[in-house]
Amino acid sequence: MATEESKKVEALATATAPAPALPPAKAAKAKVDAPDDVVQEKSVIPHAPPPEEKTTNLPVKKTSGGSLDRDVALAQVDKEKRLSYIKAWEESEKSKVENKAQKNLSAVASWENTKKAAIEAKLKKLEEQIEQKKADYAEKMKNKVAVVHKEAEEKRAMVAARRGEEILKAEEMAAKYRATGNAPKKLLGCFSG
Repeated sequence: MATEESKKVEALATATAPAPALPPAKAAKAKVDAPDDVVQEKSVIPHAPPPEEKTTNLPVKKTSGGSLDRDVALAQVDKEKRLSYIKAWEESEKSKVENKAQKNLSAVASWENTKKAAIEAKLKKLEEQIEQKKADYAEKMKNKVAVVHKEAEEKRAMVAARRGEEILKAEEMAAKYRATGNAPKKLLGCFSG
């Protein structure tokens, strides 16, 4: 078997080997004989030997009886039948293995897609919760700002009311002092005298 393969490799190597170059004198002659627009080149391509048929070498004894030849032929047929059966079984097993592997790969891909979808859904849910908490917190902060603004308005109103009361009180006291003609006993600290 190995010798047959080595012969085939040698035959292919010689078939694909480049053609030997022509000596300069013959190359010039070949160009002179050919027309100007066509250049002829001669190459030698060796023919590969015919492929040898694969036969099993069983010792065959030529005897005068035909039963021995028939027994050998039947043994050959039986052997070929067994080899054919083994080859079919091998192909069937390989096919089963391929189908099982493909099924397992499909299951792994399905599992991966399911897990990815679950994780993405969880992430989306968390993002929604964070957005909701952010909105709630923003609402609370706006409410606090509104409360502070309201308290500030109330304080401004109280300051304005107290100022108005004190102005009225000062005007009433001034009117009373004018009516009585008495000067106020307590003046501003800078005019005391």
